[in-house]
Parts: sequence; C-alpha cells; structure tokens
Amino acid sequence: MHRFKLGLADLATTWFACSPIQEAALSLRMWTHPGFYALQSAAFERLRPAFERLDSSLLLSLVADNRWVPDFLTPRPATPWPDFRTELGTVRALPPEQLRPELEQTFLPHHQPLPAVLAAGLADPARLLARIADALEEYWERCLAPAWWPQARAVLEADLVYRSRVLTRQGAAALFADLDHRLRWTDGVLSIDRRWKDWDGEITVDGRGLVLVPTFFARGAITMISNDRPPQISYPARGQAGMAGPRPPATPRALEQLLGAPKARLLALLAEPASTTDLAYRLGVTPGAVSQHLAVLHATGLVTRARHGRSVLYSRSALGDELSGSPRRS
Repeated sequence: MHRFKLGLADLATTWFACSPIQEAALSLRMWTHPGFYALQSAAFERLRPAFERLDSSLLLSLVADNRWVPDFLTPRPATPWPDFRTELGTVRALPPEQLRPELEQTFLPHHQPLPAVLAAGLADPARLLARIADALEEYWERCLAPAWWPQARAVLEADLVYRSRVLTRQGAAALFADLDHRLRWTDGVLSIDRRWKDWDGEITVDGRGLVLVPTFFARGAITMISNDRPPQISYPARGQAGMAGPRPPATPRALEQLLGAPKARLLALLAEPASTTDLAYRLGVTPGAVSQHLAVLHATGLVTRARHGRSVLYSRSALGDELSGSPRRS
C-alpha cells in the first residue's frame, strides 16, 4: 500500500496533467502483456504493422513480468500538457549513474534478473540511456503520433474536464472516490491498495503538489515504484471504449426523425465532453462534417462548448439532456 499524506495546502495544489511520454512507455505493456488492457486491443492491432517494422527488443525488455516500467520513463509532468519531446528531454537528462538503480528497482525486487540486453548495456550506461531514448522516440513517431495520439489526447482532455467538474461540484473526497476503487481517502491520507506486498511506502506531499494523470494502460490507480519521486498518481482514463473505432450510438427513433440521424448520434455521444476530433473518430466521419452539425446544435441551445487547452470541448446542455432522454453524467 502507498499512502500520501496531504495537508489542506496540499489539497489546494493537487492538479491534473496528461503525459504523452507516460502513455508511450506504459503502452509497451500492450505488446508484452496482450489482453490486459482490452479496451485498447483494437486500436493497437491497427498499429501492429508499424510496430513490427521496428527493432523493438530493447523497448520490450523494459517491461517486467509484473508489468512494472522503470520510473525514469514516466517522469512527473511539469505542466498540464507537456509535449513529448520536452518529456523525452527529461528522460535523456537522467544522470547515467542512476540508470542501474532505476532498472534494478524494476526487476530485482521480484526476483527477476535484468534482461540480457539491459545488463549488457550497463557496461556503458550513457550509451544505453541514449539508445533507450532513441528507441522510444522512434516508437512514438512511427506508431503512436500519426493517428493514435490525436484521438487519445481528445479522450484524455474529456477526462480532465469531467474530473474538474467533480472536484468543483463535490469536493476532493468525491473526486478520489470516483478516480478508482483502489483509492481510499481517510483523515488526510490518500492510500492506494495494491496486491504487491513489497510495494509499500508513505509519502508526505509537503507542498510539492500531487499530480493526477489519466492513462489508458492501468487497470487501477498506480504510482511510481520509488517513494523518492515527486508525488504522482496515474488512474484509468474515462471514455476508453471510444478508442476501439467507429461505433454509432443507439438513438431513439423519434429523436432521429426530429434532428436527423447525424445530429441525434452526436447528441447521444455528448453525455460526456468531447472534441470535434474525438466525435469524428467515433462516428467514422470527417471533422468538418461534425463541425457543421455541432454548429447547428449549439445555435439551437442543445449543446454547450468550452475551450480546454488547445481544444474546444462540447457537451449536452440541460435542454439537450431533456430532449435526448438521457441524464448527463456528472
């Protein structure tokens, strides 16, 4: 169990962020442990041809049998939306002498020897670190960045909007309870229950801020292996089912007759905030077509819109909820 001690000031400095390099590093689990993250299986099967063209042996060696990944590959985001190359710079900046301890804390506590490719590379840790960073960059550029990340980012943005709404309306206790069943908030201590007996520790946040990071590649709340890292918790992102591909939602016949099928489907999807890119992907149409329908729905008061970072997120209005016959999730 990990326990985070949070004072009132720490609660006030708890914030959300999304991390492209975390998603890149944790997504390696899709190749080493197929089936563990079923909601992402379809999307990653589409990436398989590009992945199989890579020399992936070094990257795959970084995932332990229990799916642990070295901490240095998932640095705490410094801003709510860091870009991949900035975070990759943090990975490259790891002092070479820290590479061996980082790898050993990933594998050795569970009686796993270091994979041969990593053990051999530690003869020159600076070169091994550069090779790892280069391989991760190539994986990002060839597999994730072209098509997967734009859609994933839209889902993560919608998650952050939803979480912010929960925090504003219901407070920190409700937020933590909603993030994941593993989290327990009691008397100023936020605990993560895990089945690994040797994964334990108490962390005093002490003004450093706690960062909450949504991810597609965790089955529950997780944090860093080391207790010495800045406080961070990753949790399963909402809306992951939309990553499987186009799947028009079921809509009432009467609603389709009133609005037309495209607008009725959009209204059905907007029970949660979503961007134009996300909606287009889920409906299997162009962003331009979605924008035209959203403009009409907005003009008639059925949807609202708000800017979040570089994206505009749409959601149903109270009138849209009433018309669709489905309550908005909050």
